[in-house]
Amino acid sequence: MTKNNGNGNAINSSRTPAVAHDCSCESNPLVPTLCEIIGITEETGDVKTFRLRGTDGQKPFSPMPGQLAMISLPRTGEAMFSITSQGEDWIESSIKRVGELTEDLHDLEVGDILGVRGPYGNHFPVEELKGKNLLFVGGGIGLAPIRSLILYVLDHREDYLRLDVLYGSRSFQDLVFKADLFENWPGLCGTHITVDAEESCWDGHVGFVPNYLEEKAFSPDNCVAVICGPPIMIKFCLDKLAAMGFSKENIITTLEMRMKCGIGKCGRCNIGSKYVCLDGPVFTLAELDELPDEK
Repeated sequence: MTKNNGNGNAINSSRTPAVAHDCSCESNPLVPTLCEIIGITEETGDVKTFRLRGTDGQKPFSPMPGQLAMISLPRTGEAMFSITSQGEDWIESSIKRVGELTEDLHDLEVGDILGVRGPYGNHFPVEELKGKNLLFVGGGIGLAPIRSLILYVLDHREDYLRLDVLYGSRSFQDLVFKADLFENWPGLCGTHITVDAEESCWDGHVGFVPNYLEEKAFSPDNCVAVICGPPIMIKFCLDKLAAMGFSKENIITTLEMRMKCGIGKCGRCNIGSKYVCLDGPVFTLAELDELPDEK
């Protein structure tokens, strides 16, 4: 199905889900690939980026921007995480320490082994976004899934028009991917960084992401906004984007909560007729509006 974005340009709103495993084949889609941690970057006090490579020396799979990986530890459990970047023989996931599994993951060191399966879900509509201005809006760890798309777009820079990244967190210490924000991306795209409150180590913009978004007043002309962050931030940013004139078809976000099996069998991520692990995690706001309210 194709929807018009209000400016005479169409965005495909029914991308084919990309599932790594065919359940009819001999391999079990629930059995993870063993991967070695070949690098760890401490992004903040509670966020680490893990670089993973199969124990056979190969990349476990080649994801598209926005797809997910199920990462597991045998004695603890497993959970779905965004794939934030990839290289020739590795993938990376940035993980915030919030519970038992993530606590144990944060205790791991380079050389340790864990399980990875995927990639799961659909992906950002990189073909439909060609020839458009792109506005990336992130808050906190919400920059992680968006980062995969930013890196893809920068690798295919000739296919896209103006790029802007607006990102914020509670404090300077809580900003993730600082090397990208302050070294790698400036000059390649507009970078607009904010923190919630004034502090001695920060001389940049101070204020909440939705207010900064309103202040910047980006034009909606031939522009698609991609947003991810805390639910309250998204709620207020959606109001600001609507006031700027962005249509629901031109606002893209991700749903990444509640997924368990990753292959549409357990039903945990079912919303109406959709399964987030198959039909998502990437949705336009127009698509989300079609889903039933959850009780």
